[in-house]
Amino acid sequence: MNLIDEFEDYLTNVKHASPNTIASYMRDVSQFHAYLCTIMGMNMVDVEQDVIRGYTEYLFAKGKSPATVARTVASLKSFYHFMVEQGSRTTNPVFQIKMTKTEKKLPQILTGAEVELLLSQPKCDDLKGCRDKAMLELLYATGIRVTELISLNQTDINLAGGFITCTGQRDKARIIPLYPAAIKALRTYIDSARPKLVAVPQEESLFVNINGDRMSRQGFWKIIKHYQEKAQIEKDITPHTLRHSFAAHLLENGADLRSIQEMLGHSDISSTQIYAQMVKQNLKSIYHKCHPKSH
Repeated sequence: MNLIDEFEDYLTNVKHASPNTIASYMRDVSQFHAYLCTIMGMNMVDVEQDVIRGYTEYLFAKGKSPATVARTVASLKSFYHFMVEQGSRTTNPVFQIKMTKTEKKLPQILTGAEVELLLSQPKCDDLKGCRDKAMLELLYATGIRVTELISLNQTDINLAGGFITCTGQRDKARIIPLYPAAIKALRTYIDSARPKLVAVPQEESLFVNINGDRMSRQGFWKIIKHYQEKAQIEKDITPHTLRHSFAAHLLENGADLRSIQEMLGHSDISSTQIYAQMVKQNLKSIYHKCHPKSH
């Protein structure tokens, strides 16, 4: 097993990193390895600080954003920390590399009217429409991640109780309530559409594609883009946009940050606090737009 494979094993079994984090780190480290082999003619073990600095300049020259370069530096710092831990090196060459802080953009959210417009697009005229309506309603009802959405099984849904059980990052389960329209859309899909869509009766996946297999991230991405165009909403809507909108709208309507943190599955409340910042910014904008003395 080479160093990069060992690092992946370390991230998976020692650090228990999420699949997305592992994929991101592995991509950054593999690209750095390719740079060393093809351009620098050296191996990973012999790298010093000047090589790391040269690589960041190389990435900027290729047009990479400050956020991408900062993430790459973080990935390499973790990789060389692993090398020090397992004895391949005595020092971490990335340790002293400081990236200028990139301005963190506030996530884009939809207005209440835009959410209603988007959710009204799928029609239960056919099997696909029933499925798509259930997926969009569930996403906005719960604020779960797209990976969590497509990972749901039938047994995770309790329509009688009005909640779902979602297993998130690090296999941590959380219970999230559903509003009536989401329950209705799910019931229609589960009773009428899903039995005709699944390839085999034993299929566990809640949401399946036209082949009857578990829905993929790419498949759902296409679905949400299709309904964005249909609704003629100019904002760029991603699956995460509904997650952000869910949190911001709850906060605007009086929910406390701790409850939102629990529903979103954030391990640290600082990740949830960005929504408070968004709501404050929105209130400020409304104030300057509407207060008679602000003009």
